[in-house]
Amino acid sequence: MPKELFLILAAPLIGSFLGVVAVRFPTRASAVFGRSACPKCGHQLAARDLVPILSWILQNRRCRYCATPIELFYPLMEIGALLVALSAAAIFSGWLMWISCGLGWVLLTLAAIDYRCLILPNELTLPLIPAGLGVSYLIAPGNITGHLVGTLGGFAAFYVIGWVYHRLRGRVGLGRGDAKLLAASGAWVSISGLPSVVFIAATIALLMVAMAMLFGRRLTSHDKIPFGPYLCLGTWLVWLFGPVILSVA
Repeated sequence: MPKELFLILAAPLIGSFLGVVAVRFPTRASAVFGRSACPKCGHQLAARDLVPILSWILQNRRCRYCATPIELFYPLMEIGALLVALSAAAIFSGWLMWISCGLGWVLLTLAAIDYRCLILPNELTLPLIPAGLGVSYLIAPGNITGHLVGTLGGFAAFYVIGWVYHRLRGRVGLGRGDAKLLAASGAWVSISGLPSVVFIAATIALLMVAMAMLFGRRLTSHDKIPFGPYLCLGTWLVWLFGPVILSVA
């Protein structure tokens, strides 16, 4: 079996596991040793209940045992992990394809946790920094300085913005988790890629807010909007395709 095909077939299973990690994170429950069970009735799930995407569809999006609706979140994580694998396999090959999938899946998990809990856990953000620097050195040892500067600059930029906002408004506007995530992003895409990461993240975040308001959601300055998912998406896109190039006619 070709490596790419194996990766694509395994991706939904990995996405299912990542979904469990994100859901269990607030309680710090183990995603490895704990048996999968319905969160409502507690019934342990059988193998036929855990087939990625298909089980959700065939069971009419409900628990087989108590008929409680199953969150769309779970198949979305499985589809997200599959999209990560497909895009990585389309652009990279060899060891870099596997490394890219690892990056994408960690970013997917971070995005899910931040969306659900407004937290970017150090257990996932901090290891991305040495991993990114190590991969960058293996790819192009002569460019490692740019990645080191990106790491430090990414953290410093968001840390300062968050500190200034807190001083002016008296509340947290940009958490340190975002600063650590941008530092990790700088380790992977270098200082030259960071402006594109922030540009993509901010643009998509604004579009999502505009769409939410268009469909009737009332937002105030006190509403907390997680920025981590958009930073994760921006980092992934820049890693895949490189920085955004804006041409001036």
